[in-house]
Amino acid sequence: MTSYILRRFVNYAILTALATVFVYIAASTFFYPRRRYLGRNPPIPEDSIDSILTGYGINDKDPVLLRTWWWIERIVTDPLPDKLGHDLGNNAVISEIFSRAGVSLQLLLAGSIIAAILGVVLGVWGAVRQYKASDQIVSYASFILISTPTFVGGVILQILATNFNNATGHQVIRFTGAYTPGITGFWPQLMDKGVHLLLPTIALALFGAAGYSRYQRAVMLDVLGSDFIRTARAKGATRTHALVKHGVRVALIPMSTYFAYNFGTLVSGSAFLEIIFSWAGMGQYGIMAVQQSDVNALAGTVCFTAILLLISSTLSEVLYAALDPRVRV
Repeated sequence: MTSYILRRFVNYAILTALATVFVYIAASTFFYPRRRYLGRNPPIPEDSIDSILTGYGINDKDPVLLRTWWWIERIVTDPLPDKLGHDLGNNAVISEIFSRAGVSLQLLLAGSIIAAILGVVLGVWGAVRQYKASDQIVSYASFILISTPTFVGGVILQILATNFNNATGHQVIRFTGAYTPGITGFWPQLMDKGVHLLLPTIALALFGAAGYSRYQRAVMLDVLGSDFIRTARAKGATRTHALVKHGVRVALIPMSTYFAYNFGTLVSGSAFLEIIFSWAGMGQYGIMAVQQSDVNALAGTVCFTAILLLISSTLSEVLYAALDPRVRV
């Protein structure tokens, strides 16, 4: 099994590197960072603009492939803080990733874990109680969430939280930023961060669980009609025992792969939530990079996202091997 996991990890690592390089090429081709320095009063000389852009490695007068080669060469030879270059704010991209990654991971880890658990439970429940009232309610709610943009859900939660605060007369739910400045002490800070994390986590978990539940329900329905379930029941196993020990375990095998690739959807969803809730995370950094035509910042953001997908895909392979003994051979 170790060799299998290692091979898959190497494959994902290669795809991560290729994705980051292709995004850098695409951003270098279509972005126009020179616009940032045009139209100033007094105007900046063109030679000065060329010098600034060359310092960042994004001068559009140099061929795209040559700029890409310089970027790859910098990754290999430069010290760690400078490997991904500097953004247009003259901040090291890796330093920005380190400072913002923790903010994003708070939301991503909590939201993805809750979404996966809730989605699996609702999917199994819907399959077992197919066409019952509870299954219909979960199905309709899932379809509504799937068809609703993530940022709309975030705004709705903000409105509900504001109405709740007005009704109670206290700022019970805080949702602007990742924390409240000025609070000291371990437990007060922990409680404050938990309150700020509440709404974006609920939004990400609900939208993620909606997709997971639909997929898990479909897979579980296929499993319920399998011969091994009937065999287990014929040998005296109760319906609950047969479903939990045999059915759910088999149904989780494709779910593990689906989780890894759906993690990218959670990443994109969290990017808009970070903007709505004013979280200074990687999602906000990536959107600002696109708005400002910041090639290095966008490449760093995609590299961060690709590494998260690399880790989640590898973990899904480990789970796949644990659930399916045939993979271990």
